Formats: sequence, structure tokens, C-alpha cells
Amino acid sequence: MRTLLTTLHSKFIHPSLALPCLAAYCGEDGGEILIREFTLHEPKENILAALLREEPDVVAFSVYLWNRQATLELVAALAAARPELRLVLGGPEVSFEDENFLRLHPGVAAVVRGEGEIPLRALLRAWHWGESPAGIARLLWRDGERFVNEADGPVLDHLDDIPSPFELGLVDISRGFVYTETSRGCPYSCAFCMSALDEKVRSFSMARIRADLGWLMAREVPRIKLVDRTFNYDAARSREIFRFILEHNRGSHFHFEIGAHLLDEETLALLAQVPPGTFQFEIGVQSTLPQALSAIGRQVSLQKLEENVRALRRHTPIDLHLDLIAGLPGEGYDDFLHSIDRVLDLHPHELQVELVKLLPGSPLRRQAAARGIAFDPHPPYTVLRTPELSFQQLETLRGISRLLDLTANSCRFGHFLDNLQEACGNLSAGLEKIEAYWQARELFRHPLSQRGLFEKMGEFVTDSFEGPEQNRLREELARDFALTERVVPEKAPAFFDTALSAAESARVRERVQAETAAVKGQGVKVQHFAAAFDHLPDFPARTLMLYLYLTRTGQGLEVREIPLSS
Repeated sequence: MRTLLTTLHSKFIHPSLALPCLAAYCGEDGGEILIREFTLHEPKENILAALLREEPDVVAFSVYLWNRQATLELVAALAAARPELRLVLGGPEVSFEDENFLRLHPGVAAVVRGEGEIPLRALLRAWHWGESPAGIARLLWRDGERFVNEADGPVLDHLDDIPSPFELGLVDISRGFVYTETSRGCPYSCAFCMSALDEKVRSFSMARIRADLGWLMAREVPRIKLVDRTFNYDAARSREIFRFILEHNRGSHFHFEIGAHLLDEETLALLAQVPPGTFQFEIGVQSTLPQALSAIGRQVSLQKLEENVRALRRHTPIDLHLDLIAGLPGEGYDDFLHSIDRVLDLHPHELQVELVKLLPGSPLRRQAAARGIAFDPHPPYTVLRTPELSFQQLETLRGISRLLDLTANSCRFGHFLDNLQEACGNLSAGLEKIEAYWQARELFRHPLSQRGLFEKMGEFVTDSFEGPEQNRLREELARDFALTERVVPEKAPAFFDTALSAAESARVRERVQAETAAVKGQGVKVQHFAAAFDHLPDFPARTLMLYLYLTRTGQGLEVREIPLSS
């Protein structure tokens, strides 16, 4: 019997971890198992043909938020093309389906509920030997015209029972990005999260963790993302893994999801040794409103979280990605704007704002009607209205989220945002102002080039501010643009003042000649741009800013900003 384990990724760079783990655990008990991965961007006809060329007996799909509809369409096509083919679905998107799902999708032979290793292995073994899958826990299956929904059953107690998919060569590391895990489960029970259903946290043994991470580091995989829900739930355990990485890493970059409030002094001292560009921490703040955190069962100390984030910023080069979730019970519009400002005050490298998704099986979804929460019934199940937030307010927050990605998270608007915050009292008010401008002009509908984004922001400044505030914001925006990409003097955006006097132009030429002479013979190409600034807070008098753009073969653009007194 030949089984294909497959899924549809949102991007090519995202390799599967679930499929290799399933293949490793199933082994050869159920016959031959092959892994085949595709993306949502590939035509359905191409994927259908590729799967059928393998002449499988079973095709098992891993189903998620982003691929549910496309997977079900593919399943229907496979069933029509090869009616005898057994099609199996598993993953979080189908783990809470019942018999009606099999009625709606007659091509599906079985659905695996929850963690897949034990039930999938038993199912494939039964089919391989011509036996009935009756009695296999956490399995929904089709028995002729009858539907059988088996009882729940245990998950793996010992994760080491899953052979290493890395050592078995089941994981594609050629994409430069790999997912791995050192534990399953989460010590918290946040109502919006599927991990709220876990009864306990299970860890691989330290020997296995060292073996897998060592294997990846030895092969210098560029990016390694650990998908543990709360990696540092055990401080001593996390320190041991951090130390192992620091001792053996050859240049890989690691991403962890951590609870910042759990960091202790010993761990913070260890993290101070992390080299730049090595670690990224994703930290779920979710809300700074105690009532909202209480409503979702999230028991954290905000004070400790903020103290530790500040300590990480002061003493480590770790990249900090903080998350907020809009639409949680009890949190209104002004409350959420306050959360944005409070988290931005921690100076994260990135702040991600998402609207809450009411995932199938999650406690919050079960509570939605009682709490008066309306949500899209189709993936990704985004909240549409709560007693505290109208649809329009949620849309505004979604727009602010997109603007955060375009501005603060892109690291291209530092000077501008600092002054916008000063002009508006807080940054959330400034972002709210930009969002209204963007919506009124339908600027969210189409992508903007980097230059286009800056030019539209310049128009926003001109239309929304007057006098000194307008002048400062325009000039800080100009500085940010000049630091972001090379400005061609003849094509400089309108927010630059390029009308230099003869004496100012001579001063610029003199400095450019000196800077060019300093790098002569070093294989450096020097280009430049100069503009006048009259309203910069840090430069009280008229100032010429000289921007040098240095390029070297095989290296990125280096930008130098040099103030010249007028």
C-alpha cells in the first residue's frame, strides 16, 4: 500500500513539520509512505496530476486555516478522478468535525482528530492488512453507508517514541527555513488558543533535543523556528537548550515563542551572551487590559512582562516581536489603542496586531454566543463584532495593524513616527489619523512601492497638519526616505528642499570629494544626494544633510547621513 502525506503551504519557504513526524512514527507498518508538499499558489490541476501520477492507495492531507477550502476542493477532484482512492484528513481545521462532515464530503474516507501519530499509524496498518479500523481512538471514518465516530484516546506520553524526522531525511532543509519542536502543549489555557485543550506539557528528552538541534546546526540551516507554544515554561530546561545552541551554533538564526514574564535573572544573564542576529523572541502580550486577560484565562504579570522586555532591550541584541490581539472579551476601542501605546513604549522591534480568530474547538468559540461575539463562520474565523467593538472599529484596528507593518515594523519611518507621536500626543492617535486618511482615499486597496508609500505619507502630512508641525513632519519624513533608498537628485520627492545656494553646493562638492578620496582603491562606488532642512528639532539652524550611498560588490547599500552647517 502506498500512502502520500501532503499539504498545501501558504508559501514555498514553509516546510512541513507535521508530515515528517507522522511519516517517522508510522514507519513501514502501513506500507510505503511518501511526503509531497505543495503551495496554494500552484494550480489545482497541477497538484491533482502530481498526486495521481504517484499511483497512491491513500492520500492524507494536513489541513489548516489557510488551506481548508483549497484542500476540500482538491479532495473532491481526487475522489471524482479515482473513486477507489482512500482520502484522509487531519490537522486542527478538521479535528472537531462530526459525522455531518463525511456526509458533506463523500470522498473523505476518514478524519483524524487531534495529534495524529497514534491514530494515523493504526489506520494505515489496518488498511494495509485488510482489517477494519474499528476501535481506533480519535478517528472519524466511513464504513460503507455508516459513519463511525470513535471515542477520544490518549496522545503520546513519550515524544521520543517519534523517531527523528531529521535523521531519517524526511525534512526538506533546502529551503533555508525549518520548523522543529522540543515540546508539545502549553501551561496556559488562553480561551482563543487551541493549546487551551492540552492537559499537560510534554517534552522530548534533552538527549533527543540536543541530537535534533545539533543535526540542524551542523548543517548550518539558516533559519530554525521552534514551534513550542511557551518554550521557556521550565526555566532550567530552557537555559540548558539556550546554552547548547550558544556552544554549537554555526550561524543559524533561531525563533522562539516565549513567556516574557517567566524569565528569571539567571536566564536574562545568559541571554546577554547571545550574539547579534542569532535569536528572535515572539512574545504574546495579547492585551494590557487586566479584565480582558482575565476573561480569556490568561494569568500573567504585566509588570513582570514589561520589566523583562525592557531588560531584553537594554542588555541583549535579541530581536523582539510582540503580539496584541484585538476583539478579546471586555476590551473596547480606546482600551486597545492604550494597549498599542503601552506595548510600543517597550520599543519592540516589531509589534503585530491581529484580530482574534475564533478557531473551531477553542473555548472562546464555544463561548461566543453567550458573550455576544459575532465572527466569520469561514476560515480564518475572524471576529466581526463584540459588545465592546463595532465592525467599523475592528476595521480601523485592522487598518492600524497594516500601517504598523508598513511603518514601525519596517524600520523605515523612525524619525517620522517619533515626531508624529509628539504631534498627536501618542502614536496610536497618529496611526488612527493616518488610517482614516488611507481609508478615505482607498489606499489600502492596492500595494504601494516604497517610494509611493513615502509620497502618500507626504501628502498626508500636507493635508493633515499646518505650520511648524507640518514642517517638522515633512522634513523628518524626508530624512527617513533618504536613509531608506538612494535619492536621485533630479527625481527627489516633493518633500525635499533641494534649492541650495552656490555656497551650499560648493560645500557639498568639497565634502563629497573628501569622502570619495577616503575610500579610493577599496572597490567602493560613492553616490550622493544633498538637501536643506530648516525645521529639525535636533538642528536648530538651517542644516545641509549630505547622504552618501556606498555600494560594494556582493554587499548591500550603506547609507551615511552627514550634517553640514549652512
